[in-house]
Amino acid sequence: MTTIQSLPESAPAPADPLAGQPVRVVERDGVRYTLLGTAHVSRASVEAVRAAVASGRYDAIAVELDAGRLQSLTDPDLLAKMDIVQVIRDGKTHVFAANLALSTYQRRLAEQLDVEPGAELKAAVEDARALGLPVKLIDREVGLTFRRAMQRLGWWGRARTGAGILVAMFGDEEVGDDEIEKLKQGDMLEASFSEFASHSPALYETVIAERDRYMAARLRQERDAAHVLAVVGAGHLPGLARHLAEDQEEPAGVMGELEAVREKSGFPWMETIIGAFLLGGFAWGIWQGGIDVGADLLLQWVLATGLLGALGCAIAGGHPLSILAAFVASPLTPLHPALASGTVSAFVEATLRKPTYADFMALRDDVQTLKGWWRNRVARILLNFFLTSLGTAIGVWTGGLRMLGKLVG
Repeated sequence: MTTIQSLPESAPAPADPLAGQPVRVVERDGVRYTLLGTAHVSRASVEAVRAAVASGRYDAIAVELDAGRLQSLTDPDLLAKMDIVQVIRDGKTHVFAANLALSTYQRRLAEQLDVEPGAELKAAVEDARALGLPVKLIDREVGLTFRRAMQRLGWWGRARTGAGILVAMFGDEEVGDDEIEKLKQGDMLEASFSEFASHSPALYETVIAERDRYMAARLRQERDAAHVLAVVGAGHLPGLARHLAEDQEEPAGVMGELEAVREKSGFPWMETIIGAFLLGGFAWGIWQGGIDVGADLLLQWVLATGLLGALGCAIAGGHPLSILAAFVASPLTPLHPALASGTVSAFVEATLRKPTYADFMALRDDVQTLKGWWRNRVARILLNFFLTSLGTAIGVWTGGLRMLGKLVG
C-alpha cells in the first residue's frame, strides 16, 4: 500500500516544525517517508531542518548528499589531503576540475549571500548525529553524475562543457538573481552545471531526473526505520515522491543501472582509423616520392602536433621537462588514449612540482584570478592538462589537413 500526501503550505498546526515548508509524505512497505524540500541558499531552510530533526518524530534522517559532498561540507582541509598525482594517474582530472568549479561556484554564493550553500544538509547531518539518529546518504556520487552527463552530451557538448568549466573557475562576478531563484526552487548541481553548459534534455535527465530515481531507490533500501525524514532540494520533491511511491523495480537494480558508466568500445576504432590514416599517408608518400617525401610528411606531423602541444604546456607555465614530455607525447596521442599529451605533461608537472599544503588551501581563491592560475601549483597543473590537450588537438587537425593536402596535391 503506497500513499502520497501533500501537506498544505498555509495555516498548518502551530506545533508543526515544517510549517510553511514544501513537504510530501509517502507511506510504503511499512515506512513513512517525510520529504522536506529545501532551498540550498536559505536560512529559513536551515532553521526548518534543525527544528524537524529536534522534534523527535523521526527514526532516521536522509540527506541529498553522497560521501564525497558530505566530506567537502564538513572538512575544510579536504583538498589539502588530495594526491594530485594519483588523480592524474587514475584519469580523473576532468572530474577533479568539475568538483573545483562546483566549489568555486559555492564559494561565490557564500560570499554574496552570507550563507553557506548546502548549510541545511550539513545541519541535518550534524544534528542527527548529535541525537544519535542514523544518517542516510542517498545521493549518487558526483563523479558518476558528471561522467554520465558527459557521455550523454556527445563530443561537441563535452568540449563546450570542458571550456565552460575553465570559464566558471575563472569567474568572480556575482551570481545573478535568476540563478539564485533557481537555487531556491531547484538543485545545487543543476545550477552549477548551468554555469558551464547550456540547458539540454541530456543534462536535465542526468543531473535531475536520474537522481530522483536513484534517491528513491536508496530510500526504499532503508527499511530499518519506521519514519524517515529526507532533506532534499525543492526541485527534487515532485519527482522523488513519484518514484518513491510508484517504482516497482528492485532498488539494487535501479541503482546499478544509474551507476553504470558506458565502457569504451573494446576495439579502439578511432585510434585505429587515425593510425591507419597516418601510416597509410606515410607509406603513400614514400611510394609516390621516395623516402624523402615520407620523411617530410612524418616531420611535418611531428612538428605540427609536438610544437603546438608543447606550446600549450609552455603557456601554462610548465616545467621544461613537462614541455619536452608534451612535445614527445603529442604526435602519439591520436594513436592511444594512454599516451594523451595533456595527461602525460600534467603528470610530469605534478611529479616535478608537487603542490604544497598551502597550494591546496589557497586553490579556491587563486582560481578566481588570472595571476592565481600560474601562481598556484595545483591550478597550474590543471591549466597544463587543458592547454596541452588543446594545443595537441589543434596540432592533430593542422597536421592531418597538411598531410591530406600533400597527398591530394
